[in-house]
Formats: sequence, structure tokens, C-alpha cells
Amino acid sequence: MTVAWEEAGWEEVTPRVGRRRLPVWDCTAGLVVGDGAVLLIDAGSSLREGALLREEARRLLGDDRRVTHLALTHSHFDHVFGAAAFAEAEAEVLGAAGLDVVLFAGGEELRADAVRNGLDEREAAEAAALLCRPLHLISGERTLDLGGGLRVLLANVGPGHTAHDLAVLVPGEPGEPGEPGEPAVVFCGDLVEESGEPQAGPDAVPARWPAALDRLLALGGEEARYVPGHGAVVDAGFVRAQRDALAARFGVS
Repeated sequence: MTVAWEEAGWEEVTPRVGRRRLPVWDCTAGLVVGDGAVLLIDAGSSLREGALLREEARRLLGDDRRVTHLALTHSHFDHVFGAAAFAEAEAEVLGAAGLDVVLFAGGEELRADAVRNGLDEREAAEAAALLCRPLHLISGERTLDLGGGLRVLLANVGPGHTAHDLAVLVPGEPGEPGEPGEPAVVFCGDLVEESGEPQAGPDAVPARWPAALDRLLALGGEEARYVPGHGAVVDAGFVRAQRDALAARFGVS
């Protein structure tokens, strides 16, 4: 199907892939549209933001289609607090193995972190109470068939930014003779940040972070478009430079 990304305020990455930079924390949400199913990547920082994404997806897709799958790249509040808006619509929620345990045990910590970072206390408490844990856990890789020949790879590439980092690879497509094709797209979560220095909180695993970026580069290759958790879409050279900067910052190879 043809998706009018720009008309809905989304950025077209490829004709089948769009992303939205959400306000306040500049967090990215992604949407991958197949002929039979639709994948959302991350759900925003509150139930209100999740509901906004659900409504924008409905406008993009039409009333007869909905988000069928939700992939959470990691456990931080600005990526997971909107997920309950999609669980109500019976989307299948996926995450890296271990993410369910973190979300089950860490609701109060996520609430407090959200408030420290400026989220309204009532909204933070509501989202923490309704935390949506993934039922489909990925320890290695899982291929998700979205229909029409579009098979998306979800890969547990961490630890790095957190102990449970999930990446999403949307394969490229060759073009017609004499025409360019579609590049692969890699949703990186906060393993990659463009709008600021990558944040290493208490749940980061610095010694493994550069290796996680090596894995991203191996998944996408040199021609892919890399979508960071915060900031503009980047290329392989940016990811490689950030990998080297993190290795130097944390004293690892």
C-alpha cells in the first residue's frame, strides 16, 4: 500500500518505513507497513503519547487496518510508557529476553525516572501502573512476516545501552533495471543517538556497547539507513564513529 507519510507529519525513511520524532525527549517511534501486518517500534513516553501514535497510525493506514505488532527496543520510560495504548488494541508486544522481568520489577523506578525527567506525576503513575510487558521474548533473532514479501528481523543485539537492547532490521529491496532500490533500515533504539551524546545510566553495560554497535553494522551493512533512538537518521559511518567514541570513552576495544 502507498503511505502518505509526510501528510501525517511522519518522516518517510523508505516507502514502507516511516518514523516520528516525538516532542520533549526527541524519542523516535517507527512504523513498518506490510501488506498483511504493521509493526510499530517503541510507543512513546506516556499513555497520552501512545494514544497519539495509535491515532496517527490509524490515519496513515486507514480505518480497516491497525498496528498488529509492537517492538520495544529497551526498557526506558520514554520508549515503553505508551505501550498500553496498543495492548488495548491487541497488538502483539515483543522485546529482548529479560525485558519482561525488568518491566515487572521496575515500575516504581521507571515512574520516578520519568518524573525526574519532567513527566507529569499523574501521567507517570498511570503509565507505570499499566506497564505493558512483552509476551514474545527474543533471545537471538526472530523474523516477523508482515506480508507482501516483507520479512522484518528482530535481533537481541545487547547488552549495551541497557541489558536488553532490541534492534529491528527492515531489509532493502532491489530496484528495477536502471533504478535505485530501497536501502535496508535499522532501528537502533538508544544504542545510537544523534541529537546528543549516548546516555549511559546505571543499567548500561559499557564494556559490551561497542560490540552491540558492531552487530548493528553487520546487520545493516554500509548502505543501510540507521534510525537512532533520538535524533536524525544516520549512515554507517556515523554509527562506526559513535562506536569508536564509546570504546574510547569506556576504555574497551
